[in-house]
Amino acid sequence: MYDLNSNNPNPVINYDGVSKNITSVGFHEDGRWMYTGGEDCMARIWDLRSRNLQCQRIFQVNAPINCVCLHPNQAELIVGDQSGAIHIWDLKTDHNEQLIPEPEVSVNSVHIDPDASYMAAVNSSGNCYVWNLTGGIGEEVTQLIPKTKIPAHNRYALQCKFSPDSTLLATCSADQTCKIWRTSNFSLMTELSIKSNNPGETSRGWMWDCAFSGDSQYIVTGEAPLRSCPWPAAGFGLLVAGPGASTGITPFSSWDIAKPSCM
Repeated sequence: MYDLNSNNPNPVINYDGVSKNITSVGFHEDGRWMYTGGEDCMARIWDLRSRNLQCQRIFQVNAPINCVCLHPNQAELIVGDQSGAIHIWDLKTDHNEQLIPEPEVSVNSVHIDPDASYMAAVNSSGNCYVWNLTGGIGEEVTQLIPKTKIPAHNRYALQCKFSPDSTLLATCSADQTCKIWRTSNFSLMTELSIKSNNPGETSRGWMWDCAFSGDSQYIVTGEAPLRSCPWPAAGFGLLVAGPGASTGITPFSSWDIAKPSCM
């Protein structure tokens, strides 16, 4: 763990005990604890207030974990694994439920919008599944009601993210695109792809990740292999990976959602 308020480039705390790659990490909104998910088939809770650097709670599944998302109520973790299962882990009761959108099709990303109205999940078939959410208040467990299935991409779907204002959903894919969908009816708003100057190359690489700006007007996308592209986007420049970036480290480019163009 790094201290962002200091100039120290080195980690100030090392959390040990995980034998395989960690694929997901996040924090409680008040910074009380951290969660991780990994290829050892375990989701973990780490108490950041404790002097003990070992994890305090473990949730084990039967396949490597690709993604973990914390419900806005801060009391439920959504875990997606490589077997195609999505697990809802209630941190208050330790109860868990499971749903499987497509058996044996890896769930690569899950996300809940800030209003806790929708949950989205994308998988290796390129499909995006959306559920309406009810409950999740007090002692009531969140209930998922199927909303729609979007054939979002023709290759692996790698990431899904709702915008802070809950009006948009972004999906990223190995088909080298990031698509923006309106949550009002889950219709396609726009498709983003970084075009190459090489006539024989249609795009620059897989779209691995994305993040919306706080006002939901911009989206940052990450792709591999490492490329650069200047953007005429309202003062937003290019953000690239840090020192030592090479193949497999994803850079980030800034998009104006209203003007998905690249120079």
